[in-house]
Amino acid sequence: MKKINVDGLARLPSFSHAVIAGDTIYVSGSLGTLPDTMELVSGGIGPQTRQTIENIARILEGAGSSLDEIVKMNVYVSDMSEFAAMNEVYLEVFGDSPPARITVGGCDLALGAAVEIDCIAFHPAT
Repeated sequence: MKKINVDGLARLPSFSHAVIAGDTIYVSGSLGTLPDTMELVSGGIGPQTRQTIENIARILEGAGSSLDEIVKMNVYVSDMSEFAAMNEVYLEVFGDSPPARITVGGCDLALGAAVEIDCIAFHPAT
């Protein structure tokens, strides 16, 4: 097992950005924070979704993987009325062949975030 923490990407000290166990990468819940800060990007759920996925891409890169290797994503939104706006950005990134996913709504998220995403990915280097 190997714990991954990416330089330039803020995190709470209570968890690592990701953990590699065998050929699987478990990415912790990620928010749409700006690099090196705990400040959320402005503009609501759309920009936060994009930044969250960019942050996950950085974590996966640090773990030797990529967005293409994601097997399952868990998406948490604070307000399900914003589902369509989140999903629009999500589909811009993943296209017509996205990974498996669940979306859970009505969540109180850290920092007052509109969206939080975690995922499980394949570690192709093993």
